[in-house]
Amino acid sequence: MASKHLYIVAENWGKGFYDMQDAAKFQIKTYPGDVIKVPAHNRDVNLWINKILGTVKTKEEAQAIVDAKILEKQNAWDALSDEDKNIIGNERPASITLE
Repeated sequence: MASKHLYIVAENWGKGFYDMQDAAKFQIKTYPGDVIKVPAHNRDVNLWINKILGTVKTKEEAQAIVDAKILEKQNAWDALSDEDKNIIGNERPASITLE
């Protein structure tokens, strides 16, 4: 069975990356490491991927990118002092499993 989603990697440059016209046509979900989940089999998505110079990845490749970025953030958090770790809202980044 074909996947309902694509995973792409593309750097978000800010204004114009994903605009209101895009949002009216399809939804995206972003993950660490510039990984973006989009609907598969969608002409508007394909045009958008080309516009942003996105690179399609397998789910496994995308998961590896997300895992590496999370590990990087976890290592940075682990290196904080206990005082900095105890700041309200400063929690250790949790692992993420792509859907």
